[in-house]
Amino acid sequence: MKKKALGRGLSALLSDTPSDEKLETDIVATTTEVNQETATEPATSSINEISVDEIEVNPFQPRQHFDQDALKDLSESIKVHGIIQPITVRRLARNQYQLISGERRFQASKLAGLKAIPAYVRLADDQQMLEMALIENIQRENLNPIEISLSYQRLISECNLKQEELGDRVGKNRSTVTNYLRLLKLPPDIQIGLRDNQVSMGHARALINVENPDSQLYLFKKIVTEDLSVRKVEELAREMTTSSKDKEAEKAPSSSSNGVSKEIAQLQSQLSSHFGTKVSIRSDGKRGEIKIPFLSIEDLNRLLDIIKI
Repeated sequence: MKKKALGRGLSALLSDTPSDEKLETDIVATTTEVNQETATEPATSSINEISVDEIEVNPFQPRQHFDQDALKDLSESIKVHGIIQPITVRRLARNQYQLISGERRFQASKLAGLKAIPAYVRLADDQQMLEMALIENIQRENLNPIEISLSYQRLISECNLKQEELGDRVGKNRSTVTNYLRLLKLPPDIQIGLRDNQVSMGHARALINVENPDSQLYLFKKIVTEDLSVRKVEELAREMTTSSKDKEAEKAPSSSSNGVSKEIAQLQSQLSSHFGTKVSIRSDGKRGEIKIPFLSIEDLNRLLDIIKI
């Protein structure tokens, strides 16, 4: 049974049901208009053996990285068992097709030396092509969190879907979609680490709760070098957040009673951004002090490196 959450979205685009008479009629009619010579070729639903030389890759492919070892393993399996699940393509012209889904199977088949590959043939415009490729990959492939996040973002921006509609299409609730989209706000180094499995989705969600990008990067490096658990990162993130709020609370009365100027407040903000931690400045107009808190010896060393001491 197909997931109810997909509604008419994916099922309308990828329907394999031959009894959909309107879809069959529209497809045959469209195929006839495009090219009378191809009218006798199967247009949809049936499985066709298509030459790999006639298939071009999908320009809308959401997966950017393919594990070469896994691809070789799949290739060896295909040599023994053949293609178990056909790929999906769309017809561009006579003897010319474009891949919609199944690029791993397609690439592995080429590695295995296959001359032809079983495929479902669909008719789709560019937007339908993009939506089919993104949704099918999200549903069926083991994409990393960043690839999923980018796919969600593309569905929203390029297919004009709202978050609620997107959730229905991919069978996820809105909060899950939102959590993935928030990953794209993390610094690029952390996104790359998430893509390359240096950190998990749980680690990334904890890092999102830290507002300062430098503090996020500091925690990210600790995760990688010290192999911190998600729970430990959550604790450190809470400490950073609490410390930041405490400094804000301290700053508020001091600004009032000591008359901290806008220039001092701006300097505090600049120093906080520079050091990746909340810096506070107190002054009575003549004397004062600058406080730069640190959470550990490693954090202190990080600050000393920034100061170049």
